[in-house]
Amino acid sequence: MNRYAVERILRSVLAAVVLTTLGVLPLAAQVDTGSITGTVTDSSGAVVNGAKVTITNEGTGTTLSTTTGAEGIYNFSPVRIGNYKLEASAAGFKKEAQTHIAVDVSARVLINFKLQPGSVGETVEVTSAAPVLQSEDASVGQVVDQRSVNNLPLNGRNFTFLAQLAAGVNTPEADTRGNAASGAFTANGNRPAQNNYMLDGIDNNSDTVDFLNGTNFVVLPPVDAIQEFKVQTSDFSAEYGRSGAAVLNATIKSGTNQFHGAAWEFFRNDKLDAPDYFEDAGGVPKGELRQNQFGATLGGPVIKNKLFFFGDYEGLRRIQGTILTGSVPTTAERNSGYTDLSDLITGQTGTLTDQLGRTMPTGTILDPATTRTVTSGVLDPVSGLVSTATGYVRDPFGTCPASTTAFTLGGCGLNQISAGRLDPNAIKLLNLYPGPTNGSLFSNFANSPKLNEHSNAFDARLDLNVSDKDQLFYRFSYKDDPQFIPGIFGGVADGGAFQQGPQTATAQQSALAYTHVFSPTLVNVARVGFNYLNTTRESPEASNLGLPAQFGIQDIPQVPKNGGLPAFGINGLSTLGSNSFLPSDEVSSTFQLTDDLTKIYGKHTFKMGFEWQHVKFSTLQPSWSHGEFDYNGDSRKFQAVLPVAIRAARGEPHSC
Repeated sequence: MNRYAVERILRSVLAAVVLTTLGVLPLAAQVDTGSITGTVTDSSGAVVNGAKVTITNEGTGTTLSTTTGAEGIYNFSPVRIGNYKLEASAAGFKKEAQTHIAVDVSARVLINFKLQPGSVGETVEVTSAAPVLQSEDASVGQVVDQRSVNNLPLNGRNFTFLAQLAAGVNTPEADTRGNAASGAFTANGNRPAQNNYMLDGIDNNSDTVDFLNGTNFVVLPPVDAIQEFKVQTSDFSAEYGRSGAAVLNATIKSGTNQFHGAAWEFFRNDKLDAPDYFEDAGGVPKGELRQNQFGATLGGPVIKNKLFFFGDYEGLRRIQGTILTGSVPTTAERNSGYTDLSDLITGQTGTLTDQLGRTMPTGTILDPATTRTVTSGVLDPVSGLVSTATGYVRDPFGTCPASTTAFTLGGCGLNQISAGRLDPNAIKLLNLYPGPTNGSLFSNFANSPKLNEHSNAFDARLDLNVSDKDQLFYRFSYKDDPQFIPGIFGGVADGGAFQQGPQTATAQQSALAYTHVFSPTLVNVARVGFNYLNTTRESPEASNLGLPAQFGIQDIPQVPKNGGLPAFGINGLSTLGSNSFLPSDEVSSTFQLTDDLTKIYGKHTFKMGFEWQHVKFSTLQPSWSHGEFDYNGDSRKFQAVLPVAIRAARGEPHSC
């Protein structure tokens, strides 16, 4: 027998051992369902063999019966979440009923019966409450029920923030994608991307590698549509897979035999708010805030005890001013046509010394036309000074000769540049910057551009009880969330980072599940799911083609979505132009097929199944598709486009 055949046999044996070992353990999880188990005894504590136990869904009227075995144990698994009535009866005993038994996501509820002697026509009714300790399940987690979801305060009505109430869960660090602001969380020290989001037993994870849409999930139902959810942080069942951190398992409400619904409107307005610190300190008018979040839910029967519906809609309209600060050319620089750059000296303190031992104020601009090499201990023929180090030197712009050993602003007329030395295209670019809002050299501009969001989302669900042994549900969820996230300057000047600009995010999810009860001890659940998420972001001037040529910049590809200016990184000034990694267009989709078969044998529960996913991710994100020009004082970099005027050394006087 060859080595590969031996390996296959060993793997098969190992798989069988693992499945057998797992099968004799109590059932630990049920994806979007739970289970009920217990023991039926008589008043003396002896087990009752052959007792009939019936479970009834109090919302839909669905019933299922089983009988206890020789050890008096009964099991119902899987059981859809909701409230149930349990009845136990046996010959020679009064019937006992327990009502309002809540089954939560992935819960294994223990309900024991102690039957009293009497006629089976007599009924003892007990109102039940869920036990505080789930002793039947070793997983660590917390259920957040409908009452908590609705009553706990939530800014933005995002129920995933409530996951942070669970043990071992914390808020993550802020990031450029905004995940922390959209409910992302860390569990047991793991990254948010390692969590597993599930909705109605279907994968709900965003598989985009950089979370361009700013969330770790695909769809987010409103809190009024959530029946409950559970956060499990350790020891959860292997059937969940994927996660190295936590599992957030949520379920959407379903219709019942009674109509139920809700309507809401939440709003925020800057008229009710005080200005923040940066508005007060910067003298910037309070940013506008207009936020309206509204919607409705409705559920009920189409055919009583047979067909039920549930649907919801939520809209969000948000206009929000965001304080952004940066650095722009000073008023004196702009008014002089960038020939008077003395503010670079008066706005800073200190002096620097070059290789010839000459001192000059911080912010002094050096003439690149005077660049020359000097050698330590050798006389420099231009200045007549002996070099103290080997390297390059330049002479300052001003009226003092190169032999000066101590340059001063007043005595040497430093930072006065002839207009003939400046490139007109560079002046046009610099004039795209807005005027300063204060007299400082740095952080002299503050603005409160408006973020605009116009979101619409809905969920629709149908539940069908074909019979007591066959149940079917289908759900479709959709969200369209276009936003404009402004840069500091806006328009052609833009200045936005990668996370800023016009953005679209379209998400949808379909879920189909079919449950068939072969017998009270053999149940199969099959699920099919599909996720789709498409997010785009581009620069505000993406459709404005031909701009680079207007400023003397050649060979920038001018194709749809690639318009606008290249990014200009100028030392001491905020970035000008559009971000180098836009446009970005990302699509992710996940097709999922799962099947779970549960077999109850005595007091043991065996579970087996499979999950198959086809995950696809594609992206359009060309790097530097419209170029980037950096002027940061590194003489090794290409510096042919902009003149010395905007290569001025803001804090690095020898960088030119």
